[in-house]
Amino acid sequence: MDNNDILKKVISYSKANGFIYQSSEIYDGLSAVYDYGPYGSELKNNLKEFWWKSMTQMNDNIVGIDSSVFMDPMTWKASGHIDAFNDPLIDNKDSKKRYRADVLIEDYIFKISSKVEKEVKKARKRFGDKFDEKVFRETNERVLKYSNHIDEVSSKMNSCLKSNDLQGLKNLIDSLNINDPISGTSNWTDVKQFNLMFSTEIGASSDSSKKIYLRPETAQGIFLNFLNVVNSTRVKIPFGIAQIGKAFRNEIIARQFIFRMREFEQMEMQFFVEPGSEMEWYEKWKEKRMNWHIALGLGKDSYKFHDHENLAHYANAACDIEFNFPMGFKELEGIHSRTDFDLKNHQKYSGKKLNYFDQKSGSSYIPYVVETSIGLDRLFLSVMSSALKTEKLDEGSERIVLKLPFEISPIKVAVMPLNDKDGLSEKAIKIYDDLKLNFNTQYDYKDSIGKRYRRQDSIGTPFCVTVDYDSLKDDSVTIRNRDSMKQERIPIKNLENHITKFTSINNLLRKI
Repeated sequence: MDNNDILKKVISYSKANGFIYQSSEIYDGLSAVYDYGPYGSELKNNLKEFWWKSMTQMNDNIVGIDSSVFMDPMTWKASGHIDAFNDPLIDNKDSKKRYRADVLIEDYIFKISSKVEKEVKKARKRFGDKFDEKVFRETNERVLKYSNHIDEVSSKMNSCLKSNDLQGLKNLIDSLNINDPISGTSNWTDVKQFNLMFSTEIGASSDSSKKIYLRPETAQGIFLNFLNVVNSTRVKIPFGIAQIGKAFRNEIIARQFIFRMREFEQMEMQFFVEPGSEMEWYEKWKEKRMNWHIALGLGKDSYKFHDHENLAHYANAACDIEFNFPMGFKELEGIHSRTDFDLKNHQKYSGKKLNYFDQKSGSSYIPYVVETSIGLDRLFLSVMSSALKTEKLDEGSERIVLKLPFEISPIKVAVMPLNDKDGLSEKAIKIYDDLKLNFNTQYDYKDSIGKRYRRQDSIGTPFCVTVDYDSLKDDSVTIRNRDSMKQERIPIKNLENHITKFTSINNLLRKI
């Protein structure tokens, strides 16, 4: 199955099984806006819990806030978003469609990268156990040609983006013979800049209304509350402020399902440090955040660092943690050394001092900031695309199973009476009522046990508990493990401890 097929499978599966729906679908849908269904919202909340606890509960020097979506519009002038938050856009005159120029070039690079992977795959099949992938990549003429071309194109694109050379981007698109995927032509307009912020108005009347913006990132709410947090808590530098919240960007090229949306959710932490120590903390947070991702168990090889060549206006160092999505390695989380840009500019535009007084040294300064920022929706997609499996069973049949980490599965346990008579359902309901005090639990009684198992497998439920006639005699039940499909008999009184052992979020926190 190729990458496009995997993404299509995830999209159709997510809708059919209550994870993600197209927003406003009965009105033909709103482009690049999605709603999370019953199981999707539970999974999303579990991911939030893991991140939030790993930040605020596991670190003595990180606190959380929840700032407003609406902020004074001067916020975005100070942050640079009004002047610099733009995408380079290009139109195709035949299809009348608009594209991000850098994304068109990145898609071209991905196609060349796919050719490299095909060469590696063919060589691995040809040489078998003797295959040395590293040597092959370094010596094969065709692979070297593709790799050098990728480096050349990437370098030219990054140079153009860094210098805001829009004509250079257009020339690069033309020189690579990049065609519009819809019309198939290269009849392009010039590249232009487009600001991504949504604007609206606040006020009781048109005369008194004020133009404001929906926040394009959650970080600025943290910076505006920096002094409030310092003055109302006992935090001392170095310390962090964490936040989970919605952000909004008027993405022209919003595609690839929930990877790029117009309304999305961010999990961000701004870590305030003494000037001069930022690079040390930058490296520490790179390691910490990679360990957090690896703890989810999606595979260490699914992640890699990508250092930025084209730095944002506020940064002196930046990198991404990239994940191997169905469409290739793409940004999952950004780690940035933001210097003192934000606090210094907010001090300038507000006229309010935002200095931190260090009692130990007796000095006063504007702190530097190291940021970690992860897109919750992208994290959701990384988990779903990794977990969705089709397995062949011993008897020749297949099952679709969502092999989510037990700790973040939407439903932790399903309780099933063998049938709905002879007191089995009453016994099962009593077990269900007890378990749901501690776990998100389902009571599943329709169809055969086999069909019920498959139904729970498909939504990622780690455990199924079957109540049978022996349960009425010995107060024991059969518990089935989703991944191994093995069944064991345990006393009802041990159920809570058994399920907790495998599904507690603490299991993930201990791995970090």
